[in-house]
Amino acid sequence: MKFIVKLPFEITLKSRPVRQRVIKILESNIKKILRGLDEQINICLNSNRDCIEIDTENESSENRLLLITALQCIPGIAHFVEGKYSVLVDIHDIFEKTLAVYAKIIENKTFCVEAKKIGNHDFNSSHIEQYVARGLNQSVESAKVTLTKPDITIHLTINDKDLFIVTDQYKGLSGLPIGTQEDVLSLVSGGSDSGVASYQMIEKGYRTHYCFFNLGDPAQEVFVKQCCYYLWNKYGSSHKVKFFSVDFKPVIIELIGNVEHVQMSSVLKRMMIRVAEKIAVKSHIKALITGEDIGQVSSQTLSDFNLVERVTDIRVLRPLIACDKKNITDIAREVGIQDFTKTVNKYGRIISKNTTIKGVMTKIENEEGIFNFDILDKVVSEAKVYDVGNIGQATDTEITAVNTVEKVVEGTIIIDIRSPEESDRNPLKIDGIKIKKLPFYKLATQFSKLDHSKEYFLYCDQGVMSKLQALLLIDNGFKNVKVYRPINER
Repeated sequence: MKFIVKLPFEITLKSRPVRQRVIKILESNIKKILRGLDEQINICLNSNRDCIEIDTENESSENRLLLITALQCIPGIAHFVEGKYSVLVDIHDIFEKTLAVYAKIIENKTFCVEAKKIGNHDFNSSHIEQYVARGLNQSVESAKVTLTKPDITIHLTINDKDLFIVTDQYKGLSGLPIGTQEDVLSLVSGGSDSGVASYQMIEKGYRTHYCFFNLGDPAQEVFVKQCCYYLWNKYGSSHKVKFFSVDFKPVIIELIGNVEHVQMSSVLKRMMIRVAEKIAVKSHIKALITGEDIGQVSSQTLSDFNLVERVTDIRVLRPLIACDKKNITDIAREVGIQDFTKTVNKYGRIISKNTTIKGVMTKIENEEGIFNFDILDKVVSEAKVYDVGNIGQATDTEITAVNTVEKVVEGTIIIDIRSPEESDRNPLKIDGIKIKKLPFYKLATQFSKLDHSKEYFLYCDQGVMSKLQALLLIDNGFKNVKVYRPINER
């Protein structure tokens, strides 16, 4: 099984020294991710062709799907092709090997042949295309050659004595490899806006850390951790990133007692930016990321952005500045975080509906004049820091009342909390065991309707979501919950 990774224009248009550095980083990222899936994987850089070649001896369908899915989610890959390598003999040999691969595929289909050739041969690319297309057309009676919108395009690459027959092509994430840009800190609420903003920075090659302000709702933190872990695990697992959880209740209490309600939105944001800046500077992070965009809510105006940014010297980036809600929702659905955001209550619930849409600096500064800023230093010093990749393990210390089991007995009820797409793609089946599908984003509201004379075991692919959901259910008073984590998935 062979894959060839092709690069986006953001990389190929750079000068050769810069391009080589970026490709080296991409190669390293691919190795970190794929070797965690397949120990037999071999990855090498073809500097002459500015591409990365990947091959493995494990040609099982399961391994193939794992590798394809992983490659589609690595920033810095424009597209990649799958195919078969062989030694080139002559032009007739090209036809015979192409026929062996495509004979069944082109039955009752229209097709064309596209060839790229490097090296000295007694034929050129046009000769290859005509010879192979003619041979296939004669050998497969139901197939027909056409150059206008064919059902199938057969891609062939000849490089000296090597023949590569492309069998499939896949779209990549594009963007830039993580590690080519500086570290940033994304202020996340668990909503689609901050989630999409975080994703877009990952896609652009930034190692994206997360900062969450806990306003007193433990369920919200659970969902935010789930969303951040999902983004890291799917798109950014080549690098370690941190999740900062800040207990912001002391700040809220101080604000509610001393700040005029109409100014609350701007003052609260300014306090969050101050705290985020302290965390970023301490962690050598270069910029803050927010999910704000102009006009989505009445207080998100240029004037408000200016008021908020006055409190910091660190750069505040807003990747979604010109997006509308439909753009953001579409990206959230495409990225896979929409389900997480359905259940999250954002901090806006504590802000007065009569908040000003055009704050005045003198009024804001007067409101902050009686604020005890020592509280900000205190919440920063007490902030909890997690390695995002270990959120599941870190949560183990919090889930003292939940057991994780490796085996279940007949009659056990397992709740598959994966999204419908995940559970349909890879169904959980265990003889003698009842499997109930209840997506994680419905669990909090639907679990209370179950028969609580019974015990339930939560299941997900990585074990992280099930642990976090178990914590949430226990916090809500349910004690009949355990986590099912098969030993072969550890």
